Amino acid sequence: MSNARTARFSRRGLLAAGGALGLGAALAACGDEDAKSGGSDAPGSAGPESGPWSFEDDRGTTVKLDKVPANIVAFTGVAAALYDYGVQVKGVFGPTRTKDGKADVQAGDMDVSKVTVLGNVWDQFNVEKYATLAPEVLVSTTFDDAGTLWYVPEASKDKIAKLAPSVAISVYDRQLTAPLERMWELAESLGGDMKAAAVVDAKKRFEAASERLRKAAKAHPDIKVMAGSASPELFYVSGTNLSADLEYFKALGVNFVEPTEEAKKPTGGWFESLSWENVDKHQADVIIMDDRSSAIQPADIAEATWKKLPAVKAGQVIARSAEPILSYDKCTPLLDNLAEAIEKAKKVS
Repeated sequence: MSNARTARFSRRGLLAAGGALGLGAALAACGDEDAKSGGSDAPGSAGPESGPWSFEDDRGTTVKLDKVPANIVAFTGVAAALYDYGVQVKGVFGPTRTKDGKADVQAGDMDVSKVTVLGNVWDQFNVEKYATLAPEVLVSTTFDDAGTLWYVPEASKDKIAKLAPSVAISVYDRQLTAPLERMWELAESLGGDMKAAAVVDAKKRFEAASERLRKAAKAHPDIKVMAGSASPELFYVSGTNLSADLEYFKALGVNFVEPTEEAKKPTGGWFESLSWENVDKHQADVIIMDDRSSAIQPADIAEATWKKLPAVKAGQVIARSAEPILSYDKCTPLLDNLAEAIEKAKKVS
C-alpha cells in the first residue's frame, strides 16, 4: 500500500500508517489468516473466578457480567499483556503473524497457535468468525480522546459492538505507567495471578529500569534522542506529546528531538513526515526505531541519506516498541535498552 494514501486516511488511520506510533499496520502485507483455536495455557493462570464481574474502562464505561468472562477477544498487544499475567484470550485481532508465519513482535510470548486470529492487518476483522467464539468481552487500546477502539474497523464496528461489550485501555496522552496500571487492574479482575513470583519480579525490574533511565538521562543531558519510523517514501519523526512511552521517557529526563507543532499539525500533533532527502533535518545522537513488522527495519534501509546520519554511522540506533505490550515484563527492556544506549552514546550531533 502506497504511503501517498495516508493523506486520505482519518486521524485514526494515520496512526496506523505512520503516526506517533511510526509506520503502522496499514502498510502491512494483506492476506487472510488461517485461524486456529486452542485452550488456556497461559503461564501461572489462576483461572477466572466465579461470581459477577464488572470493570470500568478508560472511557468511563462500566461493563457488568454475571461471571468473570472466559471468552475474551482482544487486540494482539493487549492479549500479549494479559498472557503475561496468566490470562489467556480466545481470539485476537491485529498483527499476530508475520509473512513467514512466525509470531509478530506484538504477540509477545503468547502462543499464536492457541488463539483464533480474526484479522492480521489494519481494517481486517472477520465478524462472522468472531460470532462463533461466543465472545463475552472485547478488549483493545485507544489512541484518542474519543475512546475509539484500536484496530476495530470503522465499517464493521457497530456489528462487532452488538456481539459483546468492549473494554478500552487508553494509551493516549498519558505516561506509560498509567496504562500499565490499568492493564494490571484488568488482568487481576479477569483472574490473573498478580502475586506470581514472575509478575512481582517484573514490576520490581520495571521500577529499577525506570530509575536507571532517570540516572542515565541526568548523567548525559547533552545526548539527544530521536524517535523514528521508516516507510518506502517517508521517514517519520515522533514528538513526545501523546505517545505513552515517549511521554514517560521524557518525564524521566531523556532529551528528545521535538518536531515543531506546525510540522506535526497535519497528523493531529503526533509526528512529522520527512522525505528521505530531508531525513537529516533533525540532529540526534541516538535514534530509536519502530520495531513493528510493518515498518522498514534499520538494517533494511537503503537510503544513502540515512546511512550518512551521525547516529547511524556511529552505530547508535536501537529498537523502539512503538506500541508497547502493556505488561511490566515487556516494558522493562524498553527502559533498560534506552538507558544503555544513552550511557554508551558518543556525542555525534
